[in-house]
Amino acid sequence: MLRLFLGSDPMVFVHQAGAALLLLILTLWVQTAGVAGLVAWLRGAAAGNIHQHGAFRAAGLVIRLTIALVALQLLNILLWASGYRWLCFPSWETAFYFSASSYATVGYGDVVLPSQWRMLGPLESIIGVLMCGISVSFLFATITRLITRREP
Repeated sequence: MLRLFLGSDPMVFVHQAGAALLLLILTLWVQTAGVAGLVAWLRGAAAGNIHQHGAFRAAGLVIRLTIALVALQLLNILLWASGYRWLCFPSWETAFYFSASSYATVGYGDVVLPSQWRMLGPLESIIGVLMCGISVSFLFATITRLITRREP
């Protein structure tokens, strides 16, 4: 029964699960550390009453935050590309391309993982959606805070 679940070679499943768990944990750490750093930066950049910022200063803050969040997503894509480069692909270009298309859930299908690593692609898509969701939520909360006026 266990062989039906794990396939013909249980060690392949163990290697896949180990690599997937490592990449998942590292992605969560990168995202958490990045957002924590951005919170600290944002608190310093918006010192004082955040509602007293002018429109251009607030827009500049949102632009810088958006660029930082995109860089954070690219860092996560690079992390997964490193795993693919180490495990699956002979070139960085192929590994990064596959990682970016999987992370963004586009998955064109022109580049595919070797069969023993094929479960990493869908896992990266799931984690990519979640990490992008965290980033969008953070950006939304910041913009909401900037445009919502509190009554004294």
